[in-house]
Amino acid sequence: MMVPAVLLLLGALAAVGAPRLLARADWPDREPVVALWAWQCVVAAVLLCCALSMTLSAAAAWQAVRGHVFAPAPRAVVDAYTLGPTGPWAAATAVALAGAGLWSGAMLVREVARARTRSRTRRAELRLRAPLLPGEESAAGRLVVLEGERPDAWWLPGAAPQLVVTTAALQRLKGRQLDALLAHEQGHAQARHHWLLHSSSALATGFPQVPVFAAFRDEMHRLVELAADDMASRRFGRLTTALALVELNEDRGVFGPSPTPQAHVPQRVHRLLTPPDRLPPARRLRLTAAASLVPVIPVLVALVPGLRALG
Repeated sequence: MMVPAVLLLLGALAAVGAPRLLARADWPDREPVVALWAWQCVVAAVLLCCALSMTLSAAAAWQAVRGHVFAPAPRAVVDAYTLGPTGPWAAATAVALAGAGLWSGAMLVREVARARTRSRTRRAELRLRAPLLPGEESAAGRLVVLEGERPDAWWLPGAAPQLVVTTAALQRLKGRQLDALLAHEQGHAQARHHWLLHSSSALATGFPQVPVFAAFRDEMHRLVELAADDMASRRFGRLTTALALVELNEDRGVFGPSPTPQAHVPQRVHRLLTPPDRLPPARRLRLTAAASLVPVIPVLVALVPGLRALG
């Protein structure tokens, strides 16, 4: 039975080739939302290849699994997959892939649990630094202002999301720059970027030797910022958004010669000040459609023997 092996080979090719193609393309920085979707489709295709290969390998190794997987299928379809004696490789493949799937789920649960712990800790600190006044009720989406000498702003997701801004940021941001900052953070919240960051971090942490997952994590952190920048700039202008970024980060040394953890900030400012031309709507639609078809390929490969038998 060759279909599980073909699916694993297809997954390996997607894991190696797709990140290189996306890295060489000139459009991800121009269309970060489309690039976010393309990356999700690539990773979904890799995971689908593994899941389908695991299912078919288990069906080849154990009669009980085969009965559940092919229960509604005609006899000709079952025969087309040649689920005969396969030796120990089918069972070993199924067990290994099942273990990888359980490990991925465990990593995702751990990442979400850590994020919730961090969020609870920050909310507890926030309640200490900005307690509610007598008679005041906590409201979702409200703006919280903290006393602080360092200009900063962040969004706390959750059941009652809150946007936190320090007084130093309010003093430094002028005119519509504060509006642009708020629009940037609200863009993260509306698109639920934190789920993308959790998922990509879980995969990269669980499988550090798989380059596609590490690239997925790095690109998610970069592209979500570009997407939020674009959302803010469409409402309040690119120059205003760039100036807000500069005012918030110029005291952190990110614009100096030495690399810093926020080394992407100068690149974001440069992108806002020299905006790349957006792709035509027709090409954006074609790229989105092409990316959407990537996860369909493993499904078609898995169905080819059955479709031939029915045809």
